[in-house]
Amino acid sequence: MNFKKGETTVKEIIRDVPDFPKEGIIFKDITPLLGDPVAFQKTINTLKDRYADKHLDAVVGVEARGFIFASALAYALGTGVVMVRKPGKLPYKTFQETYSLEYGTDTVEIHQDAFREGQNILVIDDVLATGGTLSATLDLIQKNFKGVKVVEAAFLIELDFLNGREKLKDTPVYSMIHY
Repeated sequence: MNFKKGETTVKEIIRDVPDFPKEGIIFKDITPLLGDPVAFQKTINTLKDRYADKHLDAVVGVEARGFIFASALAYALGTGVVMVRKPGKLPYKTFQETYSLEYGTDTVEIHQDAFREGQNILVIDDVLATGGTLSATLDLIQKNFKGVKVVEAAFLIELDFLNGREKLKDTPVYSMIHY
């Protein structure tokens, strides 16, 4: 990102919150970034510059913070927005993908009419941690929408030590900030 000398960077704006949501976790809080109009605009413009020539038809946001980046980026690129949500949150017919967590399972859903064949899409979320949710999202799309190309999976933050990228198989991954 293009910051002037002495300007606070996006990485410096993101706040660490110790022991959230449970003891031993250091949560990367993006709310200060979202509240800083200059930093948020630079973040979206950086993403816009990266994807401007990719001929995207839609930006897919993963619940819930992924919606923020997907909406702003889709607006900047002039594309549509598609939401991947937890069960029971989408009002129309959905496809589902259930995936394993450390202690149980979770499920993501997408509308059955979210894409048309031949569309190029970008999937975006705020943080790539273990990769479980994004892997399930990619499986959900690839199993149910033939002829749709996932150009890339994008993240504001990647927690490299959790190796989540490995679960995303052959999908190209871009992360703006690494920890």
